[in-house]
Amino acid sequence: MNRARLFYVMGASGAGKDSLLAYARERIGGQPAAAAPVMFAHRYITRPPTADGENHVALSSAEFTQRHALGCFALDWESHGCRYGIGVEIDTWLAAGASVVMNGSRAFLERAVQRYGERLSLVEVQVDAQVRAQRLASRGRESGEALDQRVAHRVQWTPPDGIPLAVIANNGTLAEAGDALVAVLTQGDGAEGRR
Repeated sequence: MNRARLFYVMGASGAGKDSLLAYARERIGGQPAAAAPVMFAHRYITRPPTADGENHVALSSAEFTQRHALGCFALDWESHGCRYGIGVEIDTWLAAGASVVMNGSRAFLERAVQRYGERLSLVEVQVDAQVRAQRLASRGRESGEALDQRVAHRVQWTPPDGIPLAVIANNGTLAEAGDALVAVLTQGDGAEGRR
């Protein structure tokens, strides 16, 4: 039986998703897991890479449009002036029996639910507002009014029925939240609770 899951990791900008995903990837990427091998999907983004940012594949707007037209993305969306895509390679990985971890968006979750349904497991990274504001300021992507808008941005969402959901609090050390994420990704069904 194929127990592979698509772990859809979400959270507000500044919640620390990139750091947590890098932590988990370093510890379990390529290692055997109890339920299924775990692979980490890169996002394709129309944003240049930065030394301290997400390990993504940078594309120009024209490159992204071309790949989109050719059906190269399993999921794609637009947010904060950038386009984001997850490659169709994740479908091959899931079919081969590997669980896949992706950095997703709460605003576009419905597309993942429609495409992956019962294979989907949600992971929400939560952080206190003050900690989030400090992280957003320190990463230096925005300043002034743009930073204020990013801090104020909130996505209201309701977890879909029947989809496992795990919540990771990321207010303390990276190791605390990172170990919690590793446990979710390696425990089998990918959830601490169901909705």
